[in-house]
Amino acid sequence: MAKFTYRGKSEEEIEKLSLDEFSKLIKSRARRSLKRGLPPAQKRLLEGIRKNPNKFHKTHSREMIIIPEMLGKKIGVYSGKEFVVLDIKDYMLGQRLGEFVMTRRQIKHSAPGFGATKSSKFVPLK
Repeated sequence: MAKFTYRGKSEEEIEKLSLDEFSKLIKSRARRSLKRGLPPAQKRLLEGIRKNPNKFHKTHSREMIIIPEMLGKKIGVYSGKEFVVLDIKDYMLGQRLGEFVMTRRQIKHSAPGFGATKSSKFVPLK
């Protein structure tokens, strides 16, 4: 199995990088976002992860960029209805939490609903 690398750096090297050094590796939109600084909600999430690394953390911050400190952690990300458990993997680095938690469900249509025409309500019995 091939060893994971991110922009030519191994997982161990990435975990040792500071936030400024890591921001030089990620794409420009995420880099600019980190350069401006984290909003208070994202700072609280990061502080909670640093204080209690083994604890499960919940957040509404879907726009939070996944940084090396978060690797291997379980985070509950709000989908608009419930918190979806997200296990942070190495391939998620530099992307946002919301990209991995869907806000819409797949629709499955069944029998005709209320107000359908008389002919469409007919379902033959065996």
